Amino acid sequence: MPNVNSAPPVSGLAAFNALGAEEAEAGLLACCACRAFAREVAASRPYRDLDRLAETAEAVVRGLDWSGVREALAAHPRIGEPPRAAERPPAEEPSREGGPVPGSGSADRPEGHPERPEHPERSEREAAWSRGEQAGVDTAGKDILDRLAEGNHAYERRFGHVYLICATGLSAEEMLARLTERLGNDEDTERDVVRTELAKITRLRLAKLLGAAP
Repeated sequence: MPNVNSAPPVSGLAAFNALGAEEAEAGLLACCACRAFAREVAASRPYRDLDRLAETAEAVVRGLDWSGVREALAAHPRIGEPPRAAERPPAEEPSREGGPVPGSGSADRPEGHPERPEHPERSEREAAWSRGEQAGVDTAGKDILDRLAEGNHAYERRFGHVYLICATGLSAEEMLARLTERLGNDEDTERDVVRTELAKITRLRLAKLLGAAP
């Protein structure tokens, strides 16, 4: 497993292509916190341009098994809450019926969102990105924030994992409206939506990682 705590800054695609495997994986884990994702995308280097890297990353995200998706979800804070300082991926999968699996978490810690203390530096970078991505909640009133909190808990009870949305450019009201809409999805439909949102977030973060973000 890469030493994510010593991941160096990356400046440009050429520098990323030239990194050692562990260093490249460490950077990729900040974009999508699934180890299988990081290994596969790093192993496919060199990339000729950022578009090719982004296309490969999206294909890998969409091809992850659900346990890999849940590992990535564990790095994301609830919408409207400060990013957690450190978390670790879940050890076990929830049942398809949505109930807890023994050993997978407690009643007050939603599955797929346990603490992950072993990668503090990676978490700091992810936390900074999450704060920027969720900037739409910064000006939200108490009523909207309370409804987001209620919606988060309702979503986690229904699906067993954190509500994930590519929040960049969205207002708190838009995030809440989409959350409410997605509560009506069945599990398979929602898993497809989660993969799509995770792929969007990963693409944006890859651009940030390589210094190509606007």
